[in-house]
Amino acid sequence: MQRATLNFETLLEVTNALNSQRDIESLWRVIADQIQKVIPWDRAGITLYEPSTDSFRFYAVITNMATPALAHDSVIPRKGSAVGWVYDHRRPHIREDLQQQQVFLEDGYYVREGLGRMINLPLLVREHCLGTLNIGGVQPGTPDPDDCKFLQQVATQIAYAIDHVLAYQQIKQLSEQLRRENEYLAAEVKASRDLRLVVGTSPSFTKVVDLLKAVAPTDTTVLLLGETGTGKEVLAQALHDLSTRCDKPFIRVNCAALPSGLIESELFGHERGAFTGAQLRKPGRFELAHTGTLFLDEIGEMPMETQAKLLRVLQDGMVDRIGSTHPLAVDVRVIAATNADLSAAIRQGTFRADLYYRLHIFPISVPPLRERREDIPLLAQHFLAQIGTKLKRPHLTFDTQSMARLLTYNWPGNVRELQNVIERAIILSHSSRVTVEEMLLPLVNTPPKQHGVTPVNLGDLERHHITEVLQRTKWRIYGEQGAAHLLGLNPETLRSRLRKLGIRRPATSSPESQSMSDR
Repeated sequence: MQRATLNFETLLEVTNALNSQRDIESLWRVIADQIQKVIPWDRAGITLYEPSTDSFRFYAVITNMATPALAHDSVIPRKGSAVGWVYDHRRPHIREDLQQQQVFLEDGYYVREGLGRMINLPLLVREHCLGTLNIGGVQPGTPDPDDCKFLQQVATQIAYAIDHVLAYQQIKQLSEQLRRENEYLAAEVKASRDLRLVVGTSPSFTKVVDLLKAVAPTDTTVLLLGETGTGKEVLAQALHDLSTRCDKPFIRVNCAALPSGLIESELFGHERGAFTGAQLRKPGRFELAHTGTLFLDEIGEMPMETQAKLLRVLQDGMVDRIGSTHPLAVDVRVIAATNADLSAAIRQGTFRADLYYRLHIFPISVPPLRERREDIPLLAQHFLAQIGTKLKRPHLTFDTQSMARLLTYNWPGNVRELQNVIERAIILSHSSRVTVEEMLLPLVNTPPKQHGVTPVNLGDLERHHITEVLQRTKWRIYGEQGAAHLLGLNPETLRSRLRKLGIRRPATSSPESQSMSDR
């Protein structure tokens, strides 16, 4: 009875010590310490089965022997070994006299260590064997049955402790993998947004990018001005991504798409019972955007009565839910956009002057596509690759006639129209060479306006664009990073265009760049 009580207390101590561990190395140290306390043998160790190699690896080895033959990290195959026999049969195996019973692979090693007897016990968790507990003594002889029973209880507790730690580590690894994947996806999304942001090298668009980069790190209200389809929403997203609030919510509101009777509820929220149908309290978009960014698209379409409430939020940072008597403080960076002439709207009495000046702190005018024709080839190539990937049709190129049509069209729908035209062209094309047929473009097309130093004819536009690409590639024509690839042309076709347009490599270019052009 006394021995049973001692064994129970000892087993409880072992269990508590083992279950407190969360990493495998700490567990091995605790196992070794506890085994030494409770088992008066000369050698003890744990082996775990490794399915990939069909073998067992030694862990938590403790020994009184001077020269252990099987130490920590030693490996022994399953077939022909005692640990393999125990693993296969799910029950202990005892060799009472190793000098006379060297029947397994590891027995010779134990004899050379100076051991006289060995017992191997399975580490079982719900009939699943993780490995073995291996106990050896210098003196041969039959172990006490109570000791064997107690050892099996210890082995069971060790097995469950190992199983818990391995499960914990697996969960930790999966969580870390998920975290890395999320970081990667977030980086990919951000990179794609940044890519959309920088598609354009024209002076007018470069100025927009510079303004974005300057104002993005601040909390200043930004007003994006430009025609429909110029990419104001993309720029608003880029502003958020480049800001200190990039990991916080980005909430979009299209003021033109919301009915006048619902826009206040959508923006500021409402309490339960505030009006007919308001059966639950609803947070508004300002609340949802707290600590982040709120993008108010088509701000010029907002009703006058809503404009007054918006002005208070911008000035005081306080939101009044419909039906509430307790204002709610919010921390929101506001970006607004419009294609309307707000100055004319003020004169007509449809837009508040005080709200206009509150929004007009940092205006950015986004040029229409017809005023940044130099960017059309770059945008076209970008959409070709982007949409081609989406439609599972990579490695698409334009023919020369298509690019000419894109350059001469006036694009009243701006970048959005260009994207749509290219998507239709890809769908209608049955090869890797995409042709933008004239039928894809409206019949009515006003001639492009001339602005500043913009080339006055198609030849000048083409010459300007090809030269710019060649300069960017250091006059390299061939290869994935060559000008022909970037332009979507066959290298020989590009050489022919260079001769026709009279484009020559400057004599001042380096020998290295000259050699590269021929690769």
